Amino acid sequence: MRRMVALAAIAAAMAGCGGSDEADDSRTLTVYSGREEELVAPLFDRFEEETGIDVEVRYGDSAELAATIAEEGDNSPADVFFAQDPGSLGAVDELLAKLPSTTLSRVADDLRDSEGRWVGTSGRARVIVYNTDALSEDEVPDSVYDLTDPEWKGRVGLAPTNASFHAFVTAMRLDAGEERTRRWLEDLKENDPTFYEKNTPIVEATASGEIDLGLVNHYYLYLVQAEQGSDAPIANKYLPFDDPGALVSVAGAGVLASSDDVDAAERFVEFLLSDESQRFYTDEAEEAEIPLVDGIDPKEGVPSLDELSDRGPDVDLSSFGGELERTLELLNETGYTS
Repeated sequence: MRRMVALAAIAAAMAGCGGSDEADDSRTLTVYSGREEELVAPLFDRFEEETGIDVEVRYGDSAELAATIAEEGDNSPADVFFAQDPGSLGAVDELLAKLPSTTLSRVADDLRDSEGRWVGTSGRARVIVYNTDALSEDEVPDSVYDLTDPEWKGRVGLAPTNASFHAFVTAMRLDAGEERTRRWLEDLKENDPTFYEKNTPIVEATASGEIDLGLVNHYYLYLVQAEQGSDAPIANKYLPFDDPGALVSVAGAGVLASSDDVDAAERFVEFLLSDESQRFYTDEAEEAEIPLVDGIDPKEGVPSLDELSDRGPDVDLSSFGGELERTLELLNETGYTS
């Protein structure tokens, strides 16, 4: 609990199941969603249509919502925390209930909490998005460590307050150590990167030529292409080997132990891992995240989990929650947040 209180202080400084006696049409589920509305609202709508359970959604930054849940404690009105990253979920894991084994078994062990308190719902790979008019793929660095070279001064965009960036920095800390990560953050800051609030503006700025490169999750490319057309001058570079810039992470969900309707909350998490919902990322969603359930292939052109298995740092996603506080402190100390 002390960890969650500290997280709250830091984040504040940063900008098919039955069992209820009530009919479904009189039930309301409250979800705190760190996933952006434009990405996941169709899933909420479909759950309401299929179950008759009303869903009230509070959208926000994942780390800030985690801090809110920590502050609210057992009095939180939230039934489900649907987060952008494992660090935010892990930061409040003491307040989450263990999920049913049938739900947990839908995904591989390394894509869920080791204690079963949250589960990954979709996958995302970190990439360098680049402007294809300015650079060829061979000219894009093969490692995020190379971005501190003077050649890239003023040419890189990132979103330092975004949960996916926090997960990336956490992975670097766990993989390369605190000092190397600090040095990289300080050197990159000296190289005048452009800060953005979210990932989509980074990709849009890359397409417009405002910047040449951006550190983002892979699927934002497809969102921008849906708006600007497939001929927009942008592409993703998937980094090789064990580079932290190739982190493969997950969005995920957990049920609050204090929920007034644990049955409905578990039903929602189970719904997110149904074949139908997993195919949403393949057949319908513009962002093209990676399905986590076996047998559901990603959208054409998007690497599968198997293809990404030899990339990125060898880190335990379930450990990110305990590391998030220190990651946020380090970003404050190096001038990435105010």
